Amino acid sequence: MASVKNLKKDINYTLGDIIGECYEWELLNPSADTTNSQAIIDEAITTFDELIAKVHAKDVANKRQHFKGINAELETKAKALVAKINSL
Repeated sequence: MASVKNLKKDINYTLGDIIGECYEWELLNPSADTTNSQAIIDEAITTFDELIAKVHAKDVANKRQHFKGINAELETKAKALVAKINSL
């Protein structure tokens, strides 16, 4: 990982794209029930808040390991959210 700045951008862009996909699904399926897609959007926002809070944590002993863990967590949570979008 190059920098904390790039990690924050990755979090923002990844979860923003997931939210955008949910909105696109809602536009393409106007007659469908949107409660599931809204739940995915809410989960993406919660994930964003949690990951950004972890990035800004000050009491970290090994910063490199901490940021690698955040990056791995972003990847796993993003894959789970994409799987939920695909099941809509």
